[in-house]
Amino acid sequence: MRPEDTGGETDARLVRRAREGDRSAFETLVRRYLKSAYAVALAELGDSRDAEDAVQDSFITALERLEDCRDPAAFSAWLRRIVRNRARSVRRRERIRETDALESAQGRASQEDPVLDYDRSETRRRLTDALGQLTDVQRRIVLMHDLEGYRHREIAVELNIPEGTVRSHLFFARRALRDALGNAGRRDDDNE
Repeated sequence: MRPEDTGGETDARLVRRAREGDRSAFETLVRRYLKSAYAVALAELGDSRDAEDAVQDSFITALERLEDCRDPAAFSAWLRRIVRNRARSVRRRERIRETDALESAQGRASQEDPVLDYDRSETRRRLTDALGQLTDVQRRIVLMHDLEGYRHREIAVELNIPEGTVRSHLFFARRALRDALGNAGRRDDDNE
């Protein structure tokens, strides 16, 4: 997300203010980049809880090492590197835990409508499973484009691949997701 998209200060100014001890400046950076940091971590790890942990650790690291950010105007790229490295460390150390079906139903249980809660958790599980079937590059591209709103050109620069390759990966990733989610839904209907 670019500052002009949010109508706020530039990253460079916020980094300078945060370095001077202005906590609200760093909080603004966190709000600005929380979704994109989560998308990067989720693309690396494939598990929402691990991704949340990696993002939290990454923001703490970024705050502690803010002086190391050589180009404050490129804060978002610097932060993404931290997130990606932290996520890779988590993956190496923990190798993504297998979870119980009930644990995947975690989230905000409404207690007013357990059927709705189950449907949401089942949809989340199916989507996570479908994303897990994609290649790492396809998963990164689909999350960056569809979740975070990156343009094809921006993804190409970030991943250091041609823009046409980004478009191709996105096309095939979406097709695979449609097939996986559509087939899963048909199997569920056949069992009833």
